Amino acid sequence: MSALTLSSSSAATLRADAVVVGVAKNSAGKKASLVPAPGAEAVDKAYGGKLAATLETLGASGGEGEVTKLPAPASGVKAPLVVAVGLGTAARKDEAYDAETLRRAAGAAARALAGTKKAAFALPVVDADAVAAVAEGALLGAYAFTAYKGKTDGAKGGKDAKDAPLSEIALVGAKARDKAHKAAADRALVVAEEVHRARDLINTPANGLDPKTFAAEAKAAAKEYGLSVEVLDEKALAKGGYGGILGVGGGSAQPPRLVRIGWSHPKAKQSLALVGKGITYDSGGISLKPAGHNETMKCDMSGAAAVFSAVVAAARLGLQANVTGWLALAENMPSGSATRPGDVLTMYSGKTVEVLNTDAEGRLVLADALTRAGEEEPDAIVDVATLTGAMVLALGNRTFGIMANDDEFRGAVHEVAEEVGEDAWPMPMPAHLRKGMDSPVADIANMGERMGGGLVAGLFLKEFVPEGTPWAHLDIAGPAFNESAPFGYTPKGGTGSAVRTLVRLAERAAEGELG
Repeated sequence: MSALTLSSSSAATLRADAVVVGVAKNSAGKKASLVPAPGAEAVDKAYGGKLAATLETLGASGGEGEVTKLPAPASGVKAPLVVAVGLGTAARKDEAYDAETLRRAAGAAARALAGTKKAAFALPVVDADAVAAVAEGALLGAYAFTAYKGKTDGAKGGKDAKDAPLSEIALVGAKARDKAHKAAADRALVVAEEVHRARDLINTPANGLDPKTFAAEAKAAAKEYGLSVEVLDEKALAKGGYGGILGVGGGSAQPPRLVRIGWSHPKAKQSLALVGKGITYDSGGISLKPAGHNETMKCDMSGAAAVFSAVVAAARLGLQANVTGWLALAENMPSGSATRPGDVLTMYSGKTVEVLNTDAEGRLVLADALTRAGEEEPDAIVDVATLTGAMVLALGNRTFGIMANDDEFRGAVHEVAEEVGEDAWPMPMPAHLRKGMDSPVADIANMGERMGGGLVAGLFLKEFVPEGTPWAHLDIAGPAFNESAPFGYTPKGGTGSAVRTLVRLAERAAEGELG
């Protein structure tokens, strides 16, 4: 993880390997031109006031996230490299740049500085919110998953330095003695570290992370941060009647687990239960996935990773709330002991489910965990899952869907997601789709109408939520794993989607404002 410091030094005089400044489009007048953003004044002065003109010569447009590197002037800037990152249209004098714009710009710059030791970020930091955005974006952008990378320098035994994340981030203009600035930076560091924890888990291949090893990770974190933890193995699951989790995990040589990890505070204002889908590998089971759809299925535990990381973050931030995470962990594999299409499972709630498709397994493990979480009577429940391809078709690869049994709570979750910069969209739960899950042999089937499949999955989960408990379902199938090029602070591979939303929800619980 990159080190983070706050610096009141000038961007031009700070000793670093690079200095990052913002540049924006100036649309005033007939022809748009570039202008340096606040924070870049000292660097612009070193260029004789011609920083924008120099960047225009190099083809820079000031578009959001655009990165342009140029040598520092012969004198006036101690860093040898200047990195200009686009902020889009210039903010007016009486306006501040949007937090997500700063977050993404800082992330893009940090990614572009992989292999660099220290960079000074001289982006607009007019207040603590801006400090938080720049710090979080830079830290999130400075990420690489290298656990399985081979050594490229046998003599020195080191890994390829050019791919190493930026080592140190200095925020210019942020004041270390300002309590609000320091608190913002400290929170950003915790949140970024926990997003990285989720990313690492998601990127770990299935032969390195099965239900048992995932549970061990939870136990280790619980010991380190003072969390309570309980792990139900296959024997305890059988004794407790967790038919959904056992049914999904029955075909694998790696038995399933249900993990409860909790943070409690003596002055807690509200309680929040988080439930995560943790399919450490999803082959589809007997309903085997077609060729070309298996290669990234190590990411099907992204929901559990997000829940785990959010609970740890709540503990590290010392939130005055009771936050409990339920990790429903299983590996969905085909074998002689696997659940077959047409089988009927008896869930932890006592309801029976006819399994029409074993690749609709996430809702089965979540159903057991939702019922168990509800027994503790939390003020609200939120589940997170890479649940349906239908949600990707509806919202694309960067936006997760939000469903809920309470319109006000759904709105609150959407508001929080927007606040932290995670793209999300509220989705309906049409009652007429429930009929498609009627079964002639069981209480409900795990499949319904094909069209609106993401909504059908939400309606299935709703059946296992206690009456009267506000509940939201986040389907992160699109943004959880980025198979395209990295952008902003989002890397290729596991993204840690929903972690920041869950942490902010936990903070609202600490403020007594979940609803």
